[in-house]
Amino acid sequence: MGLINYNIEKYSPKQLVIIPLAILAVALILIALNMATTGMPVTPGIDFSGGTAVTVITSDTKEQITSYFADYPLVEVSDMGNGKFLKFGLMDDAKYKSLTSLINQKYPDARIDQIGETFGKSLQSQAVLALIFSFMGMSIVIFLSFRTFVPSGAVVLSAFADMVMTAAAMNIIGIPLSLGTLAALLMLIGYSVDSDILLTNRVLKRQGKLNEKLTGAFHTGIIMTSTTLAAAAAMFVVSWFGAVQILMDISAVLLIGLIFDVMNTWLTNVGIIKWYVLKGGGK
Repeated sequence: MGLINYNIEKYSPKQLVIIPLAILAVALILIALNMATTGMPVTPGIDFSGGTAVTVITSDTKEQITSYFADYPLVEVSDMGNGKFLKFGLMDDAKYKSLTSLINQKYPDARIDQIGETFGKSLQSQAVLALIFSFMGMSIVIFLSFRTFVPSGAVVLSAFADMVMTAAAMNIIGIPLSLGTLAALLMLIGYSVDSDILLTNRVLKRQGKLNEKLTGAFHTGIIMTSTTLAAAAAMFVVSWFGAVQILMDISAVLLIGLIFDVMNTWLTNVGIIKWYVLKGGGK
């Protein structure tokens, strides 16, 4: 517990929140730009945009496969065990029939899955609603638990910042929104409020000096987050060596979100709670 020195006594609440809020503003701008181009906060993958997914058992290289399907909208070739996973963009019926014929000719045992554009857009709407309702449900529970606007708002703001920053990072890195990464974002809502609730409870419901309570909450919270980070990192490494793309994406999103959560909890939330207590709030 003494390995990390957490002493923010000399920093004002404004100094604590300025950097996270600046990053949040940049993240919101990036998401707005992405929505202007794709219609979604995060660039949609094949699950939400529609297209064709093909699983083939082959030793062909990515270059060979790309050359073979040069006349078709091949957007991704990823390793998958002893085969490859191919993703094609949207195409008309004639092009799709030509593609399936070519695939069956080259790879007779291939598995072909098609997601229509209409179905993909329907999933987009459902994904947005799932995120909105999950976040609203979390916010209601937080406000009912603390029954005080500023501490509750700090928890909700930190969770919101985690989601926005993670979404912006996904766009920068190139992780698309799929059913798997959507699940990771939903999990982040739960993960992100754990340490925030711990912090708020320690500061508002325990006796003692403010900075001592903040330090104690940090030591407990960072151990909780580190455990989850280690599990996500282990999943990422295993999926990397196993070439399981969906698990790689899920674990990468969790890692990114948890790193942002450390900043938003122990800078943004602490800054707001510190300001609230210094102004006479809490016990």
